[in-house]
Amino acid sequence: MFNKTKPTPPQQNTVPIPDDLPDLNQGRNGAPAATAAPAPRPQPQKTASLLSSDLTFEGNISGAGDLHIDGAVRGDVRVGRLTVGETGNVEGSVLADYVEVRGRVVGAVGGKQVKLMGTAYVDGDITHEQLSIDVGAYFQGRCLQGRKAETQSAPVGFSAPQHVNAPAPQPAPQPAPMAQPAAQADSAQLISLKPGG
Repeated sequence: MFNKTKPTPPQQNTVPIPDDLPDLNQGRNGAPAATAAPAPRPQPQKTASLLSSDLTFEGNISGAGDLHIDGAVRGDVRVGRLTVGETGNVEGSVLADYVEVRGRVVGAVGGKQVKLMGTAYVDGDITHEQLSIDVGAYFQGRCLQGRKAETQSAPVGFSAPQHVNAPAPQPAPQPAPMAQPAAQADSAQLISLKPGG
């Protein structure tokens, strides 16, 4: 009634390979080819460290990672990427490659890219390469646009900001004093020389 059929094995390529073409299954000198290295695993995306709204931190924060502040920080913050949330409050200097402020910062802000969102309150100087201020943001201070090389050489925002693009002030040339005729000179300016005896 039923016939049992055997599966047929897949047939090999029967086309001969010419001698002048390399065999892809073998490496140099007839050795078997090395298998390709496995593809690297995709790295999990880094998540920002979070300082939640019910926390207060007193002291300096530094690191190369990302930080999201919804709480209060009393001290300087130096990180790779910083976001100050709407409930965030920083009282101190801020330095990061990317700074986004939605909350309150009282102190100097320094970064390559600085964004003040509509709910931001910033009281302090901002040193930046790129600056974006949304409608509704409050900002009081100076905007100092720095260049890439100057921003990397000196930590911006932690010392008294200098005008980065302004050349060093040169002293104004002083006019040469004009000789006055003796007849017009004040008597207080005349010096009389007497021979010493």
